[in-house]
Amino acid sequence: MVAIDGRSRREGKDLGKMGFYDPINSQTYLNIPAILYFLEKGAQPTGTLFDIFKRAGVFYKFRKKFN
Repeated sequence: MVAIDGRSRREGKDLGKMGFYDPINSQTYLNIPAILYFLEKGAQPTGTLFDIFKRAGVFYKFRKKFN
């Protein structure tokens, strides 16, 4: 999982790594501080990432950070 500038190509240089997801082995690693940083800057996760973040409680942490 990486953050990419919306104005660049999909295969372009990433802005930062946020973790990985291996659906075959059901392994997920999330770099929560990096995810919160990019969400704070206005990043918009894809539908799949939104579901992964939701299951991990990232949006709860995001809301809690600003309340």
